[in-house]
Amino acid sequence: MSKSLKLFGGTAIGTLAVLTMSVNFADRNIADFPKNPPVMTAIAPPVVSTGLVGAANASTGAGEGKYGLGRQALEEEIAAWNVDVSPDGTGLPVGSGSVEDGEMIFSENCAVCHGEFAEGVDNWPELAGGEGTLADDDPVKTVGSYWPYLSTAWDYVHRSMPYGSAQTLSNDDVYAIVAYILFSNFLVDDDFVLSNENFLEVEMPNADGFIIDDRAETEYTIWRTEPCMENCKDAVEITMRATVLDVTPEEEGAAAATEATPVVQEAAAEPVAEEAEEAPVEVAAEADAGADPALVAAGEKVFGKCKACHQVGDGAKNRSGPVLNGVVGADIASVDGFKYSKTLGEMEGAWTPEALAAFLADPRGYAKGTKMSFAGLKKDDDIAAVTAYLSTFK
Repeated sequence: MSKSLKLFGGTAIGTLAVLTMSVNFADRNIADFPKNPPVMTAIAPPVVSTGLVGAANASTGAGEGKYGLGRQALEEEIAAWNVDVSPDGTGLPVGSGSVEDGEMIFSENCAVCHGEFAEGVDNWPELAGGEGTLADDDPVKTVGSYWPYLSTAWDYVHRSMPYGSAQTLSNDDVYAIVAYILFSNFLVDDDFVLSNENFLEVEMPNADGFIIDDRAETEYTIWRTEPCMENCKDAVEITMRATVLDVTPEEEGAAAATEATPVVQEAAAEPVAEEAEEAPVEVAAEADAGADPALVAAGEKVFGKCKACHQVGDGAKNRSGPVLNGVVGADIASVDGFKYSKTLGEMEGAWTPEALAAFLADPRGYAKGTKMSFAGLKKDDDIAAVTAYLSTFK
């Protein structure tokens, strides 16, 4: 026998042996696909002899064709998730909190976003103010002006606040914060204590401002019809233009309107420029009568810390704080239409420069219980400057 015949003969015998072993393995260990059931059935869970798992299997229907996954939630687990509070008071935990405590808790946990007086900071929402604005083009929707149920405020603070540290406040802390928010909206007095017992007694200004949404019964049948897909309108034309952004598609004649716009803007800008030029002259003229113009100018910058709550000048209105026109020398708590704290309302005397300086240095120390939670001006020069500035508004 030649060497090549021995070589190929050995290779053939080896290959035949491997194929024979493969067929035997497949026949014994691989299921015949055509005979497999066409659908997958539920797999019975493994039987475990512990009482806990046995009870869980029984509660989920294991052995009855179910998957046997999970178990019934424990009462304490349900309670941890069931934290919502309903308008009728359902879900309110036992607890209480005062306006006085709420002021400090709010200052420590909420003021960085919502302001010391709940007036809002930058783009963070306002929680106070907005009375009578809901019919305006740009309404201010706050807890006091818009929300119909106090439970919404309590539930949201309890569930989601402070930002980044949700549900770290105690129930009493939440009651105190909500009490302070009510106080900031002039809905309660400074000695008010909110609790689960008097919660439903608080009347929200916009409680009657909402109606039941019955559109499903009254309107859906009117406009929920088969949609028109072609030739739905004889002609399409632009009837109004966007006022906030320039997003209205261009059409014939729009270029002319666009060209006219800068002229209108320039015309409108002129009076503003004139007013801006006249204002310093007016202040300076009054300052010449008794106040140092440089001191007045410095006071105007200091007053920037007060603008969030107080207004001065023509058209000034009461906000979180009263209008300050004519405050220097005026009787304490004498602005018409502003609801002062009980403390200031009962004080006698006038805002002399000395009294005003003492108040601005330490508002809460001078008038304990005041709504003005501003910590005060630390520098005597700032106090003198802002007093000089306020003296120019009669």
